[in-house]
Formats: sequence, structure tokens, C-alpha cells
Amino acid sequence: MAAGAPRIFVSHLAGVAVFDPNGDQVGRVRDLVAMLRVGRRPPRLLGLVVELSTRRRIFLPMTRVIGIESGQVITTGVVNVRRFEQRPTERLVFGELLDRRVRLVDTDEEVTVLDVSVQQLPARREWEIGRVFVRRARSGTFRRTRGETLTVDWSAVTGFSLEEHGQGAESLLATFEQLRAADLANVLHHLSPKRRGEVAAALDDDRLADVLEELPEDDQIEILGKLKEERAADVLEAMDPDDAADLLAELPEADVERLLTLMRPDDAADVRRLMSYEERTAGGLMTTEPIVLRPDATVAEALARVRNSDLSPALAAQVYVCRPPDETPTGKYLGTAHFQRLLRDPPYTLVSSILDDDLQPLAPDAALPVVAGFFATYDMVAAPVVDESGSLLGAVTVDDVLDHMLPEDWRETEFHLHEDEAGGGNHDA
Repeated sequence: MAAGAPRIFVSHLAGVAVFDPNGDQVGRVRDLVAMLRVGRRPPRLLGLVVELSTRRRIFLPMTRVIGIESGQVITTGVVNVRRFEQRPTERLVFGELLDRRVRLVDTDEEVTVLDVSVQQLPARREWEIGRVFVRRARSGTFRRTRGETLTVDWSAVTGFSLEEHGQGAESLLATFEQLRAADLANVLHHLSPKRRGEVAAALDDDRLADVLEELPEDDQIEILGKLKEERAADVLEAMDPDDAADLLAELPEADVERLLTLMRPDDAADVRRLMSYEERTAGGLMTTEPIVLRPDATVAEALARVRNSDLSPALAAQVYVCRPPDETPTGKYLGTAHFQRLLRDPPYTLVSSILDDDLQPLAPDAALPVVAGFFATYDMVAAPVVDESGSLLGAVTVDDVLDHMLPEDWRETEFHLHEDEAGGGNHDA
């Protein structure tokens, strides 16, 4: 970037695509790495944390950044694919600097950091953080209005080098609010335990439930353990019952019983039922909340249920027709109506007339290899689980099958990465 280049506020870089000179996408920006310096000198910007399509996070030095413009980052095309590991002297800009409370040097007034700007130094390839966008504390008798915002030089504030307890998460969450739950989970996983707990505390119950479902077990247990028990129970209620059951299965028995007691009785009953099955069986894998319709329901009603945005694509792919009661365990299971068939028939058609009733459902004690073979044989994305009496107990979705068939550390492992990973090491400057 040429001398005199404009300042770039880092909030504009979150999730921005990174391209090589040929126009091929390398990955997306997930954070920036800075190094604090002695005195009031602005921090040096060392590089970017870039997430590859394989979800591996690598370090891209600023010396290999050709330009930042039009919502994209252009690199020299030479990247080191070793996994990024933060060094003790480094600070993550999104993860550790935003939302931090610092003080104005002139007035000793406490302010909150909303954003920082970066700029390439004239006639050099180095970058630094130059200015800080902050908000003063709310003013007024009732403190209902947001405080004044202002942009100051880095040297005008102090407090970035101090360990802070109770750091907020508002700006960080705003930066990543458009991320899918799986991507936000990846962001949380790479934060420090302290920061991870602060961000988790700031998420609403539904969003945190979605994110927990995508995190490794160790992170799930750590986050749940930092929540007050009442809130932990609320989050477990918001999770899919099968995911909540899997998480509770990793906790001490006394903690499990306390949390189940705090949950709504209906939600707790679903989770208890799932926990009664062996983990790697259809009963242990299934969700208890598939779409269940009575025989007199029409295609129009089925499509209305499928449109529910809270459903995963796998659960929305088909509806299950059963005699009353409608909630699992249901009355007699009659068959499955697939989404594609629903689209081909008139809205007034009864779903009971278009059932796929030739396909044998899974038994709750069917082992994982049997379940996987069922999906592979019939090209299904979800399958009914029916007990000996003919009642529908739930449905297994293909994502749950994959979760249990992949290596335990699959969320940490990137596939189809052919570069040599031999030798350790960190990133280079």
C-alpha cells in the first residue's frame, strides 16, 4: 500500500476474504495480531489470523499483504500453513483489545474501546495501530443514553497492558453477529478461557445453545461450568435434546441431576429418555423433536411446518405421520413423507396418501454402523426411530451420525490439507 494510505478500522476487516494475486481465495480474516510496545508508542501490527476453507487458522504476516481495499485482502500468494499459535508478547485485536476499558491520559476518565484503526507506515512495509475509537460512560440522571464517542490517538489512552477482569463483549459480538454458529464457535475456541467466558456470558440463550452444539466437549464443559446453574439449565433447554444429553453425559452425576431438576419438566424428560440409551445407538443419536403429523393433515400443513426456520435442513427434509399422540413417543408410526414429494402434490392432498411406508425404520438399539449403513444405502438425511410397539421415538439426522463417526478431535483437524505438517513451530514474521 502506498505511502499516506488511509487508516482502516479493524471492524471492517472481520470476515473479509483473503486472495492470492491470481484471484484465488485463501481464506477469511478472523483476527489481527499486534505487539504492544514500551511507553506510548503505537503497537506494531504483526499480521492477520486467517481461517482457511479447512477451518485451520494460520498466521499471515503483514509483510506478505500487498493491499487492503474494496473489502478484500490481497497477499503475495506465499503462505505458511502451520497452525497459528499466539505468543505471550502478542495481543489479538478482536479477542483482547475491543470492549476493553481504558482511561484517557488527560482526564483519567474511563472509556470503552469500540474499534481501533491500522495504517501502513510511509515508505515502509510496517503497519501499526494508530487511533482508538472509544465511548465515554453513559451520562444523565438515569444513564439511559449512550455515552459520547470519540476517536483519539493511541498515546491518548492508557490501560491496554493491564489484565482486566469483567471485560465486556458487545463490540466483539457485533463484529461477528453474522457468523454461522459453527464459525462463531471456532472464534470462541481460539479465545483465552477468560475471554471465552465473557463472550459466552454476553450471548443470549438461543445463540449460546447453537454455539455450544458446535464446540468440542472440553469447551462445552468449561463454558457451562462458568454459568450460573439457572442459566445453564436455560441454555440446555434451548439446545437440541440429543446435544444436551451428550453434554450432560460428560458431567458428574450430581451436577446432571441438579441441572435436570432446574430444567422445564418436558425438556428434562426428553433428555432423560435420550440418556437412557447407549451413546452410539440410534436411540442415543436421535432427536426427540422431528416433524410429526396426523394422518388427516394436508400437504399444505406439512409444508407450513417444514418452513420453520428453527429446523435444521435435515429435520426439514421429511415429516413423519403417526396416530395420536403427536409428540414423541407417538401413537403408531405410519410412514414418512419426503419434502420433494410434498412439493409435487396439490396442497389439499392428505399426507397419509403419499407416504413412503416401505422403508423399515431404525430400532432404538441399532448400533452406529447399522445406522450409518442405513443412511448410505438409502441416501437419506434423516431416519425415523421406532420402538417395538410401533411408536415413533425420534429421528436420527446425518449430521449426528457424522459427529460420532469422525475422530473425536475432528473439529481440530482439517481434511484434505496436503502440505507437510511435520515439525512444530509457530508463525514467522
